[in-house]
Amino acid sequence: MELIWLAVAMAAFLGTHFALSHPLRPFLVKLLSLRGFLAFYSVVALATFGWMVVAFHRTPAGTPLWDGMAALPWTVSSLLTLVALALFMASLGGNPALAGARVHGLSAQLPRGVFKITRHPMMMAFAIWAVSHMLVAPIPRTFILAGGIALLALLGSHLQDRKKKELHGGEWRAWMKRTSFWPDLAHAKELGVWLAAASFPWLAITWLHMPLAQIPAGIWMLVPAHAL
Repeated sequence: MELIWLAVAMAAFLGTHFALSHPLRPFLVKLLSLRGFLAFYSVVALATFGWMVVAFHRTPAGTPLWDGMAALPWTVSSLLTLVALALFMASLGGNPALAGARVHGLSAQLPRGVFKITRHPMMMAFAIWAVSHMLVAPIPRTFILAGGIALLALLGSHLQDRKKKELHGGEWRAWMKRTSFWPDLAHAKELGVWLAAASFPWLAITWLHMPLAQIPAGIWMLVPAHAL
């Protein structure tokens, strides 16, 4: 029963996010004003997210499909979280997909840096983070939570492209032609400096995983629990 409630909570989180971000947004902005809409959106997002977190913690872990703490899934997952953090950090600067970012003149720009890899580095970071957690915690509640976040990131990116095309026409269409939706590994070297920059915050975040989630993460799995 707890698993069903978790699925319902995730559906509510995803459904309200997509509905408020796209079909209902124009009507609600007109009704509430932009500021009022943003306040309403924030309350709904926080409420459904909180419901989802509570439902997740109340759901029994269940039996894992494989040993997520074995060397291979643990190593792959650890590397993926570092890549995700690097993509997220790189996405914070010069990202035309962010709210309020300048799009005028985008059609004349060539992608640089992380945008040679993907035009949605932030959303891809969330999706990669989700996959990494499903690798190390292959249990039903993680598949629902992390799978929902991956769906939000990937479908949200697609819907964002569609909305940007409607709003900015040729500017965004040109940007889409010059960039890739899915990460283009041929340009993976563009992430190199960001991987280095992300290393220290990654160490800090993975260290916090033990006191906050009671589960070791990253290289801290090699450290005895009593020493953390």
